Amino acid sequence: MNRPLRVGIVGAGIGGVTLARALGQAGIEYRIFERAPAFGEIGAGVQMTPNAVKVLKALGLEAELQRVGFLPQAMVGRNWKTARELFRTPLRASCPALYGADFYHVHRADLHALLAKDIPPEQARLGVSCIGLVQDACSAIARFDDGSEYEADLIVGADGVRSVIREALWGQEEAQYTGHMCWRALVPVDRHPLPFVSPDSNFWMGPKGHVVTYYVKGGAAVNIVAVNESAAWVEESWNAKSTQAELLKGFEGWHADLIELFQRTDPNAIYKWGLFDRDPMSAWSRGRATVLGDAAHPMLPFLSQGAAMAIEDSYVLAQSLRHYGAEHLTEALQAYERERRPRTSRVQLEARERGRTYHLPSTWSQLKRDLTYRWRQLINPNAVGIQANWVYEYDARTCGERFAPVKPAPVAAEEVLA
Repeated sequence: MNRPLRVGIVGAGIGGVTLARALGQAGIEYRIFERAPAFGEIGAGVQMTPNAVKVLKALGLEAELQRVGFLPQAMVGRNWKTARELFRTPLRASCPALYGADFYHVHRADLHALLAKDIPPEQARLGVSCIGLVQDACSAIARFDDGSEYEADLIVGADGVRSVIREALWGQEEAQYTGHMCWRALVPVDRHPLPFVSPDSNFWMGPKGHVVTYYVKGGAAVNIVAVNESAAWVEESWNAKSTQAELLKGFEGWHADLIELFQRTDPNAIYKWGLFDRDPMSAWSRGRATVLGDAAHPMLPFLSQGAAMAIEDSYVLAQSLRHYGAEHLTEALQAYERERRPRTSRVQLEARERGRTYHLPSTWSQLKRDLTYRWRQLINPNAVGIQANWVYEYDARTCGERFAPVKPAPVAAEEVLA
């Protein structure tokens, strides 16, 4: 007879709280652990593309997503100096029909709050850091810096690019600095839309850099993601402080609309970090432990899929565990990886390529790229300029159709005789 499955989740970022919600919906017991003293995320925007929105709908969050999100009109590529449109791909009018869900811009803290709001207090431990993992054939145990332990059938590392669980399973492997640094900032909106920020997902492409701007909080703020190529090593942290002067210096000569937007940033709320990357892994799971999100596949943000991939991972893992149960944990983890690793590996590698495409250094190479954008749009006005149609089409909700049937447990001889 199947027995209840118990799961320990290390890390309560977007992936961790999505897994908690999905496990709770599936009726699977879990406990989540987070080193921060409270649930929350830093103040930055995140693009919830249709593939992620489909999962949020399955988790019962569609109405609340509509309340806190913003629906952009289009995805627009722009020249860094002239603001000339390189491509315009409709989003609000076409995404539901093409991909089965809308495309939202959301403040990361708002998204995290939606996913975490129904986690019972007794199922979360905050303010503890995982320091290691041990396991045997029957259980896995996560160990914490306060001397406590948690024993479960499965431990899941949702603990980010510097994952303790990943290191415990596969050894230490340093992420590689990619030569890119990134600024993030928010600009409050006194009237919507601002005359110099269209209500779109705007991709400003320039030599050795690009800037993405979009509205969040229902249009009450503009999120800025500004990427520059830099040989200097930049701290891999989302909360390293920067300055308005540093941001402006990084984009001298760019279009006046961007400069005005940068000048409206809060000088005390501009952050920077270095972009780090790893090659796709050949396996995520070992024994009774696995990883998801950035712990499994850290990726560059150039396809806006970091949070989306963690959300998909979490949902598929929960569905696989529900399908196979505690008695078939190995099969559940194998099915999870079969479903997820090929997809996340492709996203990792194609995100790297977008970084090259967005940052072409010469006028001639930019012209050839821009003509390609124009030609592609003439052929299909709905073609996504950044070529992410295949990303948005995916539907994690159908993963169960690809799971193998559960093999019945062998019957003991004495039961047959009885």
